[in-house]
Amino acid sequence: MAANISATRLKAIIGGSAGNFVEWYDWFAYSVLSIYFAPVFFPEGDKTAQLLNTAAIFAVGFLMRPIGAWIMGVYADRHGRKSGLAVSVGLMCAGSLLIAASPGYASAGVAAPIILVIARMLQGLSVGGEYGASATYLSEMATRERRGFWSSFQYVTLIAGQLTALATVLILQLILTEAQLESWGWRIPFVIGAVLALGVYVLRSRLAETGSFSAQAADRPVSSAGNLWRDHPREFILVAMITAGGSLAFYAFTTYMQKFLITTSGFDKQTATAVMTAALVLFMAMQPFWGLAADRFGRKPMLILFAVGGMIVSVPVFTAIASVKSPYAAFGLIMIPLTLLGAYTSISALIKAELFPVHIRTLGVALPYALGNALFGGTAEFVAGWFKRVGVEAGFYWYVTVIIGVALVAFLMLPETQKNSLILED
Repeated sequence: MAANISATRLKAIIGGSAGNFVEWYDWFAYSVLSIYFAPVFFPEGDKTAQLLNTAAIFAVGFLMRPIGAWIMGVYADRHGRKSGLAVSVGLMCAGSLLIAASPGYASAGVAAPIILVIARMLQGLSVGGEYGASATYLSEMATRERRGFWSSFQYVTLIAGQLTALATVLILQLILTEAQLESWGWRIPFVIGAVLALGVYVLRSRLAETGSFSAQAADRPVSSAGNLWRDHPREFILVAMITAGGSLAFYAFTTYMQKFLITTSGFDKQTATAVMTAALVLFMAMQPFWGLAADRFGRKPMLILFAVGGMIVSVPVFTAIASVKSPYAAFGLIMIPLTLLGAYTSISALIKAELFPVHIRTLGVALPYALGNALFGGTAEFVAGWFKRVGVEAGFYWYVTVIIGVALVAFLMLPETQKNSLILED
């Protein structure tokens, strides 16, 4: 299905993708397990207060992502994509190991939540840096005629990491009691994540550097946030606009949709989880096919298909799911926007990498993405909750439609990067 690719290049793509898998496994594990370890770090107060405290620390990690994108983007542009990838997964390993080994409030007092904050900050820096480093590395290592196909594995591994974290927790729920999970069992997924991250660190430290980075002139311009804005303001704004619509759609139809099925549609937690797990598996599987389509027909047709289709279906799909009673019907409805979204997610990293010259490419991909993601993707559930609280839940459906429309404007302004890519080496 894909063009011939050398063993070195294939190893490089596996290394880049495997790190992304581990990063998102560890990141998502915190969210899934917080209900178990909240009392360990915040023993006083009711369960709601405990969960709010762990959620606040989750938000700290989210806020660290733009900082990680900035620091790691500059680092990977100056010292190499391979070095950036290794440092990124190393930070995640340290963060996960710190959570796994962190003492509880009973033995360490206030130091326990402080350690948790530090661990989450490390993970936030890691995830913030991972996107730009892996997107750039995969795009530069892929063959010219199959860049869409190979870059699609970034979202394959992202979703796989989330599903693996969920599966790990489900297995622990089957073999451990509730008391064991709350006492020590919640630490196991973080130990697994740290071990996986260590293995990927070893793999990444042995990867080949990309031809694009190696071919740079010694007197190349310096990668910095100031230079990025000065020399590429148009591309910066376009990437932020693209990310606003794409990230909001992703979080709205994946993470938030599970809660929507419970709070609005009326499904129980187990049914909602089963529906979304099946939807995410299928969504993950379609990524390479959309990537191949982008290699065949170009980037812009895929992007415009997502945006126009997303604007058309968001309101009617949300409206229909709100009153649906059959889980099979809910699954079918959810797959409509997810299928359209795949046309974007499969090449979202690639189109950003193809916009920037090599000396500032990682930062150009990472920083505007992190800002757009934090402002719109990261706030999706908050905005949805606000509309629901004020009694105008349908306002969120229109909000998603409008922000996808912002991305559509950016897509129309983009060059066809398949033909005008700034990734010159093959």
